[in-house]
Amino acid sequence: MDAEELLRRYALGERDFSEVNLIGANLQKAHLAGANLARASLAGANLSRAFLFEANLSEAFLYNTNLSFVKLGKGYLTNADLTKADLRGAFLVRSDLVRAKLSGANLMGVNLRSANLSAVNLCGANLSGINLRSANLTAANLSWANMSRARLTQAIMTGANLTGINFSHAHLVEIDLHGMDLNGVNFSEAKLTGANLCACNLTAANFSGAKLPEANLQDATLNGANLINVNLQNSNLSYAILMKADLSNAVLSCADLTGANFNLAILHHTDLRGANLEGTYLWKADLSGVNLRGANLRGASLRGAIIKDADLQDADLSGTTLPDGNISD
Repeated sequence: MDAEELLRRYALGERDFSEVNLIGANLQKAHLAGANLARASLAGANLSRAFLFEANLSEAFLYNTNLSFVKLGKGYLTNADLTKADLRGAFLVRSDLVRAKLSGANLMGVNLRSANLSAVNLCGANLSGINLRSANLTAANLSWANMSRARLTQAIMTGANLTGINFSHAHLVEIDLHGMDLNGVNFSEAKLTGANLCACNLTAANFSGAKLPEANLQDATLNGANLINVNLQNSNLSYAILMKADLSNAVLSCADLTGANFNLAILHHTDLRGANLEGTYLWKADLSGVNLRGANLRGASLRGAIIKDADLQDADLSGTTLPDGNISD
């Protein structure tokens, strides 16, 4: 069957085109709403700007297919092979893409709000600017994907593989990533207000310029992380490990840093006004010029720390171990 015959039969009311062979077909701007294209062979076909609202493309072979600016809201792409497909600007709101193969696909600017992408393979995909707000990405493979400027507010990412992912400038408001391995992930300039990063491995992660007010980083490992100019106001960093982390010019005002380990951390000009640092380990930390005005440092350890020009006005230092090893009254 060729494209012309497909469109003719569709116009006559036929909707079942399952297993049809349309490899390389030109269906640009075609109107195929509600069509059944399950298990269809559409490799290399041109479906750009096609209207496929509520169409069924489950298990379809769409390798290297042009689906740019296609409209498939509430459509079905379950188990579809979209490897290297071009989906730039596609409208896939609330679509079902469970277990779809999207490795190497181009999804720049695609609208997948509230879509079901559980167990989808997006390894190495270009997802820059994609809208995945409230989408289901449970157990998805997102390793080495580019999600810069992506919108992922309240997306579900339980069990997702995020190895080497790029989240720079992404919107990750209230995202739940607790317990995940995010070693070396790029979060620079990302918005993570209220995010749950509890017990995450964030070793060497890049958070430069990121916004994390009211984020939960309890028990997180941030060894060697780049936290320059980061906003952690009112965040929970209790018992976090920040050895050798760079927090230069970071804002940690009113944050909870109870029991956190800042051994060898760099905190030049960091704002820690009113922060809770009770029992915090600041061993050998560089606190030069840090604003600690009104901070709670009860029982904290500053052994070997550099506190030159630090502002400790109104700070509570009772029971604190000072740089010279003495304990304050």
